[in-house]
Amino acid sequence: MEQYEPESLSPAQLAAMHRGMRSGRAALTRRSLLRASGGGVLAAGGLGALSACGIPAAGKGEGGIAADDRSDKEKRLNFSNWTEYMDVDKKKRRPTLDAFTERTGIEVKYTEDINDNNEFFGKIKPQLAAGQDTGRDLICVTDWLAARLIRFGWVQKLDPAQLPHAYANLSAQFRSPDWDPGRAYSYPWTGISTVIAYNKKATDGEKITSVSQLLDEPKLKGRVGFLSEMRDSMGMVLLDLGKDPAKFSDDDFDAAVARLQKAVDKKQIRRFTGNDYTADLDKGDLAACVAWAGDVVQLKLSNPDIEFAIPDSGYLTSTDNLLIPNKARHKRNAERLIDYYFEPGPAARLAAYINYVCPVDGVRGELAKIDPEAAENPLIIPDKAMAAKSHAFRSLTPKEEAAYEGKFAKLTGS
Repeated sequence: MEQYEPESLSPAQLAAMHRGMRSGRAALTRRSLLRASGGGVLAAGGLGALSACGIPAAGKGEGGIAADDRSDKEKRLNFSNWTEYMDVDKKKRRPTLDAFTERTGIEVKYTEDINDNNEFFGKIKPQLAAGQDTGRDLICVTDWLAARLIRFGWVQKLDPAQLPHAYANLSAQFRSPDWDPGRAYSYPWTGISTVIAYNKKATDGEKITSVSQLLDEPKLKGRVGFLSEMRDSMGMVLLDLGKDPAKFSDDDFDAAVARLQKAVDKKQIRRFTGNDYTADLDKGDLAACVAWAGDVVQLKLSNPDIEFAIPDSGYLTSTDNLLIPNKARHKRNAERLIDYYFEPGPAARLAAYINYVCPVDGVRGELAKIDPEAAENPLIIPDKAMAAKSHAFRSLTPKEEAAYEGKFAKLTGS
């Protein structure tokens, strides 16, 4: 069997991982700070698993490794997801999952056991590397980890014949990421947009609509926040410099670092944060910041002074994605569940609850029946103009990731 040596983590990457688990999106549930209650702790053995070497590459190559699909005989599937990432009613039931089971007869064992991408990778890596079943038929991970799993050959190629709604209704902006062209192995669960947020009371009514204002506006000195997630902050600065985050060079990245460093040196930037920026923005201690749209939607419910802006230069969108691991025993059942969530009805009910970007076209009318305000919120249902400004941060080689995280860690002092 072909031998494969997984990428070891550089000191900067390890620091980024711990930073994310303390204060990044990993530290809180996807429902945002206002609903969340805590974060992930690295699983025992997880760190060692991430840096191990000499493990055989199970199924490296197109299509991964299938198991004997038991979907016809066993009407069930096991689905691992993030916490607070599924609609729940007042009786603690999951309406869309219950409706899926009622329609299909397929029982879903739904487990909220993903608190952090790196931690979860540590959980499933030993089985996948050994060519074994993880016990999961469907998982949901962020785009960079999805790219890694596809690159290793550790997930199965999806059957288009089982995904008619997904194929027809997937929004154009999510159709062909560079790490999975044409969505052969994955479909997005939600989009996660990085935008500008500001407290109009703290800015004396001034609209903050560009990264240049964050970095240069004297009135904002010492009251600006950027995110501790490298791809989000650097992507927004690259866009402001007129560079495409999907195509940038080393020189482009260094120019963006220098741009941010200048703002750090003159104390324009108060700090680099994870979700904890929300409390400071709410109080006005941060006048403006780079923010995640899901948090902004929630903040605006309780504070009418919170506003958001999409810069003319564009904004970043990442995705959390559904994939079927190698050796999953109920692949066809899992594909039916993926396809179900690309029907407008279930997609609308999910979007109304989690308030992240819905990747399903044709959902607005259904969402309006549930929550008219959400249906008109471009942070949940982007209009064509906003979707056109969406950019993805390109896939990085292991060498690039180590180098870029190192430069970003030096910049942020982490």
